[in-house]
Amino acid sequence: MRLWTLAVPFSVLLAAGCVSQQTYDQQVQQTQKAQTLERQYQALNRQLQSEVAAEQVQIKQLQDRLVVTFVDEILFASGSAEMHAKGRNVINQAVPTLVGLTGHWIDVQGYTDSEPIGGALRARYPSNWELSAARAADVVRHLQAQGVDPTNLVAEGFGQYQPVASNATPEGRARNRRIEIVLRAK
Repeated sequence: MRLWTLAVPFSVLLAAGCVSQQTYDQQVQQTQKAQTLERQYQALNRQLQSEVAAEQVQIKQLQDRLVVTFVDEILFASGSAEMHAKGRNVINQAVPTLVGLTGHWIDVQGYTDSEPIGGALRARYPSNWELSAARAADVVRHLQAQGVDPTNLVAEGFGQYQPVASNATPEGRARNRRIEIVLRAK
């Protein structure tokens, strides 16, 4: 009986040590992820410095992800779903950071304002859903062509359904037309 009473407290202490080690390992992993995110944030800020200064690009570091927001006009001509040359050059500035990512999703998210698509573009993109998805896919194709691992890339279209400003003003609609590149751990 005496051996059993000693074995129980020892096994409890052993189990407590494992939980403590597990908690420690989780903390180390979270710290490493935060440091990696901070390095990516700093690198993207350096690479896109002039666009950030011109308020054409905004970089936000959230708890577990980075969000790089591009105003649509820096990447696309009005009503177009194909990046213009300047847009490709801007995206290319971020490529060195994106190429080196492992263990991360690179979500390219397209957004539009609430204005209906007009003219000839409507035949190809019947709604803002299709236009936003086509823009995101164009950025993804370009990133892949620049050497970004396609297994890390995701293209998503949100249309007008996640505005960041009111669609009642031209300024608000301009803010809603955007591409966001979201970096998050897999």
